[in-house]
Amino acid sequence: MTDGGREAREHLVELLQDYGDEAGRLGQAFAAGQGLHRTDAQALLAVLRAERAGAALTPGRLGEEVGLSSGATTAAVDRLERLGHVHRVRDDVDRRRVTLHHDPAGADVGRAWFGPLATRLDAVVADYSPDELALVTRFLGDVVDAVARHRAEMAGPEVSRAEGGRP
Repeated sequence: MTDGGREAREHLVELLQDYGDEAGRLGQAFAAGQGLHRTDAQALLAVLRAERAGAALTPGRLGEEVGLSSGATTAAVDRLERLGHVHRVRDDVDRRRVTLHHDPAGADVGRAWFGPLATRLDAVVADYSPDELALVTRFLGDVVDAVARHRAEMAGPEVSRAEGGRP
């Protein structure tokens, strides 16, 4: 590929890094705005995302998603439960199995913070054709997969078990 191609790829990677930085700052602002620990905010968002995808998380799976030990996950879920953001539900068939579900307050918090962002992002993607959206979707999916694989390889066996971790 030409030097121009290399420069374009480097610029694209820089933009992805900028996006990651902005997303991280947004997550910090969300947590601070809600009076939550950063990991509690990540846990709340993971529960909301999983439920939206139709796959409620178990506490163990939540710990894998957020990168917390079993004890730290329990503490985070306890805090979120006390604040009225999530609740635990025992499985009707296997009473040992517990899943996590958002409470209306948890969903309201997420909507209040991220709803305006969703509107902004919708305005951005509205300017793209279906073919362009398909290409961007494929690209971002490939990027997410590459980052998840790299994270799993660099973090070791505990994280490797959680690879593919998005619900």
